[in-house]
Amino acid sequence: MNDVVDALDAAAGTTCLVGAGGKKTTLYALAGRLDRAVLTATVRIPIFDREVAAVRVTEDPAAALDEIAANDDAGGAGGGESFPLGLVPERERDDRYRGYDPAVADEIGAAHDGPVLIKADGARTRLLKAPNEREPQIPSSADRVVPVASVGAVGEPLTAETVHRPERVAAITDAALGDEITPDLVGRVLAHERGGLKGVPDGATAIPLVNAVDDDADEAMAREIARVVHERAAVSRVVLARMKEEEIVDVVE
Repeated sequence: MNDVVDALDAAAGTTCLVGAGGKKTTLYALAGRLDRAVLTATVRIPIFDREVAAVRVTEDPAAALDEIAANDDAGGAGGGESFPLGLVPERERDDRYRGYDPAVADEIGAAHDGPVLIKADGARTRLLKAPNEREPQIPSSADRVVPVASVGAVGEPLTAETVHRPERVAAITDAALGDEITPDLVGRVLAHERGGLKGVPDGATAIPLVNAVDDDADEAMAREIARVVHERAAVSRVVLARMKEEEIVDVVE
């Protein structure tokens, strides 16, 4: 499985990205490879117009998709849209869009005849995170959830400089703030029901992704992370990736 679409089983249905250290990069890589992909969010998302063919700002995305489909069926130009298509409800600031409510994201999945890609939480560019009580914002109809962590967190201290919500990471891993982040700690976060697996809907598939596997040393740490995840969670695979190069290093089953 050298292709990110195959590795994440993302060719159809709704795929949600959560966690830290590669969500947006992975979403954009998937969008560029998938036929008729829709890219959206249930949380704030930085302006991503350069990553898609078009962005439509609308409070009623299901109606917009129905309009596009009707134009396609009539042999028209698809309502002026091209794919991959970004859908967002509002440009909140110069540098970001607001996201939809998860129930509206469910409507997007029901209205669209192609894959839907969703950014379902935020991490403020950190390399590891655990969600708070309001996160993640995963729609109930999600087919798969991809919890992301960066191997670059390993060796760093468990502080806010590297980790989003470090106190929550500490709480679910029996670590202390300031402790050195180990592969075991990262694996525990990805596999925890209050960490990477929080909010995965019944019937959805979780596929953890360990990002930034840039060299042999990174790969050794990533494989240790994958081992811990498999020990602690019933997941079918853990994907090791170098998403800045849009490359899959391995799929650990």
